[in-house]
Amino acid sequence: MERKSQAKPILFFFVLVSALIETSYAGDIAIYWGQNGNEGTLSDTCATGRYKYVNIGFLNTFGNGATPGLDLAGHCNPASNGCTSYSGEIKSCQNEGIKVMLSLGGGAGSYSLASQEDAKSVADYLWNNFLGGTSSSRPLGDAVLDGIDFDIEAGSGQYWDDLARSLSAYSSQERKVYLTAAPQCPFPDAHLGTAINTGLFDYVWIQFYNNPLAQCQYASGNTKDILNSWNQWTSINAGSIFLGLPASPKAAGNGYIPPDVLTSQILPTIKSSGKYGGVMLWSKFFDNDYSAAIINGV
Repeated sequence: MERKSQAKPILFFFVLVSALIETSYAGDIAIYWGQNGNEGTLSDTCATGRYKYVNIGFLNTFGNGATPGLDLAGHCNPASNGCTSYSGEIKSCQNEGIKVMLSLGGGAGSYSLASQEDAKSVADYLWNNFLGGTSSSRPLGDAVLDGIDFDIEAGSGQYWDDLARSLSAYSSQERKVYLTAAPQCPFPDAHLGTAINTGLFDYVWIQFYNNPLAQCQYASGNTKDILNSWNQWTSINAGSIFLGLPASPKAAGNGYIPPDVLTSQILPTIKSSGKYGGVMLWSKFFDNDYSAAIINGV
């Protein structure tokens, strides 16, 4: 009897240590939608059941006195109010528990912020036209999006922190305004570093692609660079961090990771981080079966 009572604490100790060593965090998949008319509808995207977050891109003209402009490629024409029909599809996604964001910026467009006042003006526009405010000219109809995604790849890094603060100020107990960001993998990001440092971003999906010279992405069987970069990014003050990847070799110039390599060599390591949120994919048009191949490993 005495030996049994001594063995129990020892057994419990080893079980506890084993559990701590093997701790990993389940993640979700975020997707970008809106830049190819052949990628299917927003409703169909959400109905796959594979995505937890959908970024509608892009609002790629705004700030510095410019008239805000939404570009959804071949899906609809905002100039003729042709995108307001997506209101019902947005609500359909949200009814399935999917958060839908409006993505600002992108790789092409005309956007910048000239001052703190300009940032506040853009925040007011976003609130009234896409979030919980009111406007007679809401481009996506009366649907209330869950938040704003910062995919800033042009101009300076000034005043994006002011935009984040102004948008965050609209959050209330009744409705939170989620803030997300898609920085490039070189750390810190030249455009969004200051904004991310505010600590206001709920989800940060880092673009681990199209940066071949920065040694922060996967290349030719080398997982060391992307894992080292991931460890750098886990130091940021953000809710959750996502591994942003191209959904096919054609989705980006470089940085594509075969699904088996991702699920066997990369995800098991990064999932040990308490900040791990999952995987972001660019984009729905290119995601023919990539998300399906990785979802059980995410």
